[in-house]
Amino acid sequence: MGARSSGAVFMLAAALLSSCGTGGDNNSGPTRITVGYSNISVDFLATWVAKEAGIFDKNGLDVDLQLVSGGSRTMAALLSGEMQISQQGGAEALSASAGSADVVVLGTLAPVYPYKFEVSAGVTAPGELKGKKVGISSVGGSADIATRVALPRIGLDPDRDVQIVPVESHANRTAALLSGQIQGAMDDPPDSVDLERHGLHPLFDLAQLKLPAAQTVIAVRASWLAGHHDVAQRYVDSIVQAIARAKKDKAFAVGVMKKYFKSDDDQAMSIAYDFFMNQVTPSLPFPKAEQFADSQHFLGQNNKRVHDYPISKLINDSFMRSAANRGLDR
Repeated sequence: MGARSSGAVFMLAAALLSSCGTGGDNNSGPTRITVGYSNISVDFLATWVAKEAGIFDKNGLDVDLQLVSGGSRTMAALLSGEMQISQQGGAEALSASAGSADVVVLGTLAPVYPYKFEVSAGVTAPGELKGKKVGISSVGGSADIATRVALPRIGLDPDRDVQIVPVESHANRTAALLSGQIQGAMDDPPDSVDLERHGLHPLFDLAQLKLPAAQTVIAVRASWLAGHHDVAQRYVDSIVQAIARAKKDKAFAVGVMKKYFKSDDDQAMSIAYDFFMNQVTPSLPFPKAEQFADSQHFLGQNNKRVHDYPISKLINDSFMRSAANRGLDR
């Protein structure tokens, strides 16, 4: 069979598969799915661009994007069946999977820690943080893991020298820093730009180290994936195409960021775009075992299931490989 004939057969098969739907109102329209994301962060720019640029639509997906606020809550919504795809920290996905939930990670949108450790103006040296409150979103979440990676590097024990305070979300961490309710926390642009305008400053730049991390991942349930392989592929395709669009079109991407952040701050949005697109977001966000090493180390200290869990069971890179093989990142 020639290349043209093979391609035609593949396209016909894909069309027949997509016509089966996943909960749409009819079998001839786009496939309806609900996708949750855990925070207003540039980690999710590709998702927003895929929505706003019509990339989901072009790939036959009618995507209902829902902000859930917090990685633990987002994972809980995935496991309850409220959504088909979730995007949150890899630590939450690992904990769920090790706890016998059928969670699979298809991609890692932020494969390095994107954080600076921001502190109040009165804290000028690591020792001055002792006894102070340090904010995280949730125990065992991505910001918690990042905090536990960073503090020892500046001579602080996260369990003994500071008081770890869960505040439920990224937005709440930023607000708590601004109000003085906490004296330190991980943050990233554009929020860190605003914090520094208000007199806070970075005590440590974790982002510069480019340490592997499962900061933000694309997760699904294996039971759903088994019956919706084509839908998952179209979603991954859309994300890869959206990253390519964002990297090529800063003006459009910044406009999308301003909409979701509800901000007209061109400077902060431009700084955030440059930081994430140039230093954090890969063109092909492959999930890799090394990205989960820190999460497994820290969470596994108190959880034997996590400690012994084979990461290979958690990740499935076949969808990203398919997108790469078809050149969708170009």
